Amino acid sequence: MNLKRLALFFLITISYNTFAQKDGYWDKERATTKEIIAYARDRITLKTEDLPVGTTEIVYRVTLLDENQQMANSLVSVLKAIPDPTGISQGSAGAVFIMSKISGDDTCTYALFTSNDDVKKYVDDGKTNKACYAQEEPISKDAKRLSLDKSSCLGQNISNIYFGFHSKNWVLSQKIVLEVVPWVDTKLNRGWNQDNKNEIISLCKTSTMAQKMADSDDFCVCILEKIMKQYRYTEFQKLLPIEKNKVYKDFGNLCYNDAAISKNVYNDLRTQAATLIKLQKYNEAIPKLNTIINDGKATAIDYSSIGYCYILTKQYAKAIKSLKEGEKLDDTELLVKLNLAHVYLVSDDYSEAKAIYKKYQTQNVTDSLSWTEKTKQDFTIFQKAGLPSKDFERVLNLFN
Repeated sequence: MNLKRLALFFLITISYNTFAQKDGYWDKERATTKEIIAYARDRITLKTEDLPVGTTEIVYRVTLLDENQQMANSLVSVLKAIPDPTGISQGSAGAVFIMSKISGDDTCTYALFTSNDDVKKYVDDGKTNKACYAQEEPISKDAKRLSLDKSSCLGQNISNIYFGFHSKNWVLSQKIVLEVVPWVDTKLNRGWNQDNKNEIISLCKTSTMAQKMADSDDFCVCILEKIMKQYRYTEFQKLLPIEKNKVYKDFGNLCYNDAAISKNVYNDLRTQAATLIKLQKYNEAIPKLNTIINDGKATAIDYSSIGYCYILTKQYAKAIKSLKEGEKLDDTELLVKLNLAHVYLVSDDYSEAKAIYKKYQTQNVTDSLSWTEKTKQDFTIFQKAGLPSKDFERVLNLFN
């Protein structure tokens, strides 16, 4: 017996040190240990305790005993020495078979079911076609590990497993001992399965903040992670609608202000505004640019763009105010200077406009577009939009 224990300790130690542990625990508090007498040729059932939320694997043992036999070690005590299911799968599985001082010939077959109706049908007709696992060869003891990714006996909506036993002793009764210990994944234990996560993501996608973004995936994942950290799924579901809305809003503001996410948000708004300007939808571009400005994320170019939109919608006072703000941010940005000259010109302040047009006429507004060429392009657009154009020629003559 000492030799067996030494070998068991050696196997477990190797498994513990060699293989990476999973993030979870054996839930010994909600383990199942049940005994039942099976009469000769009888079929009987046992139901496990409720499996905890986040159960991804189980280890179970079935032991048949007569009156004079006893268990050597409980399954829970064996699993105390095995850090996680990885250890079992890699060599310590033999440990769970050292379970009783049995020497008799009592045997049974058994099957596992996820439905009470299915196991009742098994008791009636002995058929295992609805079973998620069936042991068809008679055994006197057995031990297995079942995992979520490899067995249909476990799943998000499965809270109990039903064992059906068929005694193969045709004369005497026998005692069947069933032990089941669940492995609980720490993250899944909070109740956030795939369906629950998708529920949060879908709601986030319809939010006002998310709809401002061309791609809201990072934003919604950020909100999901904060909710998952703060609440178990059941706790979150118990919140009142008004409380849920506040949670979304508070976490949304935190995620919206995250540096990486906000950068993408504002770049998306700039892209959308630029597209609208090209389509001459200036009234629709203005709110996009105002969002950037109101959030304190505007650059001089943003002020130049909104000033340009205000000019084309004949909101000259707003254009001047915005362009002056742009100048404060970057006094060297010539697109701001040019639009400021434009707004002075169309609002009948030729002298102010002339000074700016002449000052920068030999420079480029971008690396490849000259001040003069950009002015000509803008005047063409202004004329089509019906802006005052009586001084356009005077300005172009300045350049000559």
